[in-house]
Amino acid sequence: MKLFPIHISNFKIDGGSMFGVVPKVLWQSKYPADENNLCSWSLRSLLIDTGDRVILIDTGHGDKQGKKFFSHVHLFGGDGLEGAINKKGYSLDDITDVILTHLHADHCGGAVKFNNDKTDYELTFKNANYWVSKPHWDWAMSPNKQEGASFLEENLMPMFKSGKLKFIEKDTELYPGINLRLYNGHTVGQMIPFVDTGDNIVVFMADLIPSTAHIPLVWNMAYDVRPMDMIQDKEDFLNEAAEKKYTLFFQHDLYNECATVQKTEKGVRVKETFTLI
Repeated sequence: MKLFPIHISNFKIDGGSMFGVVPKVLWQSKYPADENNLCSWSLRSLLIDTGDRVILIDTGHGDKQGKKFFSHVHLFGGDGLEGAINKKGYSLDDITDVILTHLHADHCGGAVKFNNDKTDYELTFKNANYWVSKPHWDWAMSPNKQEGASFLEENLMPMFKSGKLKFIEKDTELYPGINLRLYNGHTVGQMIPFVDTGDNIVVFMADLIPSTAHIPLVWNMAYDVRPMDMIQDKEDFLNEAAEKKYTLFFQHDLYNECATVQKTEKGVRVKETFTLI
């Protein structure tokens, strides 16, 4: 099994949004904000070649939206989705499976693109099955008022109409070595992949733990729809990760691609940081 980090882009977003109730005087030492209170973050995906399947986890924002949308996202750097995949020696048509951790625009937008004349939408990965958790899909079809703007029709309905959308009902092994678990703190039914490489287990953190700065239990995002569930999700996961020495692969950490964690007197904390490859 081969794993490849896919660096789609970086982006800027309000620091208060990313750290919720944590005071700025604390979080700005870890993620410095600019004059507009914006912090810089990474947008990574993960490509997995099992020998039989070529699996992509999450797809970034894509490029369907206009200038107004991206003026709030402030994208910069990175290789782009297709460019990053090509850089690893693969094409869009090589992808057999797309695992979408959840359906917020920065995680699933690249799964759908304009057709050649921009009159309609089509799947970016025409040979792939698209995997989404069923509880999360149902939630996205009828979200609460806080989260509704995160689910864009142009991202979701082309997948549904294509016949390529496949649902995961509960924790499951998708393929040998690829296990998917559902968590409900950030959003209902967020699907976190656990990848057994044979040497260790790499966990794609998505928005369960967006960065090393979010490892302390109460350092959470304002976007989390169930804050108390998020704290419990993290506590259970981090205790397991420390005991089993998981490699945590961060989707949004600008400074650290991966980390291991350990138990300390202050709770579970970072043991070491490193790159996957």
